[in-house]
Amino acid sequence: MNDAVSHRLLAPERAFRLIVTGGGTGGHTYPALTAVRTLRTRLAADGEDLDVLWVGKKGGLEERVAAAEGIAFTAVATGKIRRDRNPLKMVSPANVKDMGRVPLGVAQARKVVADFDPDVVLATGGYVAVPVGLAAKFCRRPLVIHEQTVRLGLANRALTRAAARVAVSSESTLELLTDSARRVAVVTGNPVRPEVFSGHPDKAVQALGLWGFDRSLPTVYVTGGAQGSAQINALVRDILPWLLGRANVVHQCGEASAAELREHAATLPRDLSPRYLPTEFVGPELPDVLALADMVISRSGAGTIAELTALGKAAVLIPLASSAGNEQAHNARHLHDTGAAVALLDGVSADGLRDAVAPLLAEPERRTAMAQRSRAHGRPDAADRLVDLLLSAAGSR
Repeated sequence: MNDAVSHRLLAPERAFRLIVTGGGTGGHTYPALTAVRTLRTRLAADGEDLDVLWVGKKGGLEERVAAAEGIAFTAVATGKIRRDRNPLKMVSPANVKDMGRVPLGVAQARKVVADFDPDVVLATGGYVAVPVGLAAKFCRRPLVIHEQTVRLGLANRALTRAAARVAVSSESTLELLTDSARRVAVVTGNPVRPEVFSGHPDKAVQALGLWGFDRSLPTVYVTGGAQGSAQINALVRDILPWLLGRANVVHQCGEASAAELREHAATLPRDLSPRYLPTEFVGPELPDVLALADMVISRSGAGTIAELTALGKAAVLIPLASSAGNEQAHNARHLHDTGAAVALLDGVSADGLRDAVAPLLAEPERRTAMAQRSRAHGRPDAADRLVDLLLSAAGSR
């Protein structure tokens, strides 16, 4: 019998209690949600209940996600650090004002943690996680932090000394940790929604009406995230006739660019236009679209990387230059250096995108080799690994 199980058997009348904190972006929020769902399923299989409280920023994405999932939510004061490459510019009036809110947030979080009495606290990053993580330390509740990117974000970096366990998504992260953090670190990977693995190519064709696609050609899925990416949209538009001569394209472009790209599609040669679908958003069909795609052109956020590597997809990555701490460039370079993707890191242009895509479309064996290297980085069982860590930390309390 392991420690986590014996701990729960000591108090069978009490549901397992989890505080989860982290948010501000989907990269912090959705891995936490996947972990909660996985933990609930694991406990239910043993006839146990899960009592969850999400602590976050009022009005933040995490509050909306918690409400949609039926998870109790409470807000605490937060202080955001606005980054700048020039450290002197970080000493701004806005940063000074927000940092003054941190002690209030810690006091509020300390009461929340003490009152809820969790078995374990999970922090997935974002500035809202700092007061809750510190409160867990003050209240002597085990804290597990999870980092989605190759390099630790500011919030998780600040919490490593308070953490009972440090979950990271990449082996490369271990060498960047302090000695004390490395001793309690475990490579779990970044949790991926299980439905991502359930896709079927033919369902994508039916759901999106891709009847004009030539299935003898590879299919490219282009995405800039839920809102689309003006940069990626422009690059793909500029090489579109060339690209459609070699592939089918599903282009998730976002609402702002959809009308322009549809107008552009109307000017395409008649033999090429049936192979192109610009769409504002890909929702429930995403697993099927990913199953259909032989290659992906996308940003390199942590969630995207986790899904692409778990599925083993050849990809051309165009990092968002303004991402916090330049984390998307680090994510992309990590895969590029091992041949698991092609990353456009400097001087991004339409010609550069075409040169990156061309050999992958022309040589199926090259795509296959890249997909295999990508899959080697993937951890489709990341959610279960993180749940193992949560139960282990709770058992050590």
